[in-house]
Amino acid sequence: MGLLDGIAWEGNVFTGGQWRAGGGGDYAVVSPSTGEELGRMGQVSVADVAAAAESAAEAQREWAALPHPARAAVLRRAGDLWAEHAEEIRDWNVREVGSIPPMAEFAIHTAGQECYEAAALPSHPIGQLLASEQPRLSMAKRMPAGVVTVISPFNVPIILGIRSVAPALALGNAVLLKPDPRTAVTGGTLMARIFQEAGLPDGVLQMLPGGADVGEALVTDPHVRVISFTGSTAVGRSIGELAGKHLKRAHLELGGNSALLVLDDADVEQAVGLAGWASFLNQGQICMTTGRYFVAEPLYDDFVEAITAKAGHLPVGDPSTEQVVMGPVIDERSRDKIHGLVTASVDQGARLATGGEYDRLFYRPTVLADVPLTSPVFTEEIFGPVAPVTKVSGVEDAIRLASSSEYGLSLGIVTRDVMHGLAVAEQIPTGIVHINDQTVNDEANAPFGGVGASGIGRFGGAEANIEAFTETRWITVRGEPAQYPF
Repeated sequence: MGLLDGIAWEGNVFTGGQWRAGGGGDYAVVSPSTGEELGRMGQVSVADVAAAAESAAEAQREWAALPHPARAAVLRRAGDLWAEHAEEIRDWNVREVGSIPPMAEFAIHTAGQECYEAAALPSHPIGQLLASEQPRLSMAKRMPAGVVTVISPFNVPIILGIRSVAPALALGNAVLLKPDPRTAVTGGTLMARIFQEAGLPDGVLQMLPGGADVGEALVTDPHVRVISFTGSTAVGRSIGELAGKHLKRAHLELGGNSALLVLDDADVEQAVGLAGWASFLNQGQICMTTGRYFVAEPLYDDFVEAITAKAGHLPVGDPSTEQVVMGPVIDERSRDKIHGLVTASVDQGARLATGGEYDRLFYRPTVLADVPLTSPVFTEEIFGPVAPVTKVSGVEDAIRLASSSEYGLSLGIVTRDVMHGLAVAEQIPTGIVHINDQTVNDEANAPFGGVGASGIGRFGGAEANIEAFTETRWITVRGEPAQYPF
């Protein structure tokens, strides 16, 4: 039986353990490759959010009170179900998101790993014994935060949703999940069905598709204590401000303009071998995508020539019917933004080595050389398949330029001297560093996040997840009531 069997399209909002129609009507689910309507998605209203949050708060108390092996068992079963339903999930990921099949399969694998990693959290140590100058037992105990809002993006909707949903559930919280409307089946419906089939009690996970008004309600609702948002820096700033106003914790994984440094002792062929994945995977629609290449002057011409040749031969097309490396970008607005950044940068003096063209939503892999430091592709996150290459006179020049961005998510350094690479990395503010690898990497047990405009907080790994989705309570115990002078 498929995950979507028995769910009517007009009733695919998941609240209180039931599939029902939302108060916000519905809209077309569209394939970015073909423009075909794949189905219709329900939307919730602000009133739906209030009801869902209230029922989630009630369900959370019972879920948190379960013995820890019971919560772990649900997460383990969810991990198994990603593999059992892999074909159906992959098909939706390819058609709705525009992912190529290998990327879709990686997302499914990672989702399973996230659930297995989360399954270990309920039995993880949840506190500390503290020294006290009083005759008492003093403890710090980790408690579930309560109700957690997870707002996930369109680009890799499974991974960027499950990495918060799974640990938040495992640690005893209820979750209100708002997937991006453009990929709400892959990033929402399928995930909710996985956990429903895994035996998660009703109301503990609720899936609430909707627009900006729904997002605001999910941040401000009084039952919500923690917000996990992945998306653009502009929207993240707004969510952070709103959360702060309502005295709530917000974990924000935002944009990036990640740099790949090719030092003068690097092998050009090996460096270019990293570049295709770094800039063109998932059409460049990944926050960790390499958006700036800094190449040592002696290697620069050879690097530009080689990456241009690579980009020019990458097949682009409909990943559901063709064997391609790149599919479509998500919509016309994204395509036009990418193209606008490219053309504006060329107007400012960047040399278009290849690409800079599109057919419908299929944007050709693009290489820009001799990029001015003031051009839009240098200063802004592109979020598309564009590789801007800049020549540097030496390592100090590379460090200065790589550090000049407001973003600080991921960094790659290619060098034969690994210890030198680590020393260089120490001077560039980022949350992630890869020596002799490109900037796009992800593992379920590794802490993930950036600095500066790339966000606040970390996801992944037991320590980061416990920090993100629990509160610390101080507890003391005395054998007899304390005596005070008055």
